[in-house]
Order: sequence, then structure tokens, then C-alpha cells
Amino acid sequence: MHELTPRLDDAFVTPEAKRRYVRRLFATIAPRYDLITRVLSFGQDQRWKRRLLVLAEIGSGSAVLDLACGTGDLAFAAARRGADVVGIDITPGMLVLARARDDGARVRLAAGDMTALPLPDARFDVITTGYGLRNVPDLAAALAEIHRVLRPGGRLCSLDFDRPEPRLTRAVYLSYLTAVGGALGWLLHRDADTYRYIPASIRRYPGARGVAALMRDAGFRDVRHVRVLGGLMAMHVATR
Repeated sequence: MHELTPRLDDAFVTPEAKRRYVRRLFATIAPRYDLITRVLSFGQDQRWKRRLLVLAEIGSGSAVLDLACGTGDLAFAAARRGADVVGIDITPGMLVLARARDDGARVRLAAGDMTALPLPDARFDVITTGYGLRNVPDLAAALAEIHRVLRPGGRLCSLDFDRPEPRLTRAVYLSYLTAVGGALGWLLHRDADTYRYIPASIRRYPGARGVAALMRDAGFRDVRHVRVLGGLMAMHVATR
């Protein structure tokens, strides 16, 4: 049995437990990551990311940081808009895949933890993250770091799953993700729990309103969230 299986229930006990679990999980799923995001987004993932970049208002010469950059979708798209981009991910395997698809765009890739960024203060004009905030072990600490490395007036833009507020909607949504995630996990990894992490993380996520409140607590202003897919997904935009 895959080593992740007995650990799912314990993954959220402490921030350090979640950090260890996420590192192992994403090292396992890295080769299938793009496929899974396409499937679970009903094929809408790329369209949502394009919309996020419009909200980010990235211009030529903008200094952009893409956190939890994965295989580089947002990072390379920002670079094609003329931005100077740094992509950071906690999983070295993701960075290997991102480097393999580099088409000469100006993207520098590095391994790093979103709660302790190896970057100077007030370095970036824009910070983007796709499916990143939900996975950090300490969301308040991550938002504090993002606030620190953004320049005054800089913009944070995030895309992630939401935690629907209506109980029935939430129950159906999480049941769907659990069933589909279990089937995909078994098919691709012979471990049903591999993608059941997604609904498990959503159950413990504060949801769009909660994330917006944490952003304000971290010192961000003009915080707003955009409902996506009827509130099953969300984009957040906030200013330093």
C-alpha cells in the first residue's frame, strides 16, 4: 500500500505534519499534475488562469512572483506578457517539469517554502498563485510573507478551490471530489487517497470569505473575491 494512505487523516494535525504530507504528495503526483487540474476543473483551468492574469494587470517589465508555481502555467504566461518572473515551488519535481517546458521565457525557478520566502522585502509588483494558499501549512504566515515581499501598491492574485457556504452544496461538492479523486488516485497511482487530499483540504479551508479576512488581517487592502464556477472556485485580488 502506498505510504501516503495511512497518513491522510493525520496530515492536518499540525502545520509541520501538513508540510511533510504536501511535500510527499506533490512529489508523487507531479507527473500527473496538469492532467488532474484539467480533469477536476472540467477543462476550465487554463481559462481561469488567463482571467487571473487579466486581474493581475501585469505589464511589460513588471516584477512577478508566482508561488506554488507547479509546472509553470502562470509563470510562463506572465513572462509572455513581458514580465520579469520568479517561480517558486516547494516540490523539486514540479520545478524539473517546469524547466523542461521553458520556451526561452524570462522565468527563474527555485525551490522554496511560501511561509519563509528566500526573498528581499518589497521586491515584486505582482504575486500570483494557483491552488497554492489552500496547501500551505500556516495560511496567516504565508500571507504575511507575501505582504512582506510585495511592493507598496503591489497586487496579490490567487486562484483556488472554494469551500461553498451552503451545506448541501458543500456536501455534494466534497462528495463529488472524494469519489472522482478516489477513482483517479486508484487508476493513476493505485492509491485512492492520493487525490482525496483535495476535498480533505477544502473541509479545513476557511473559504473565500475567510481567506479575504485573513488577507485584511495581514495588512492587505481593497481585498475582493470573484466567484468562479458558481462559487465552487474563487479568485482573490488584494493590494499591498
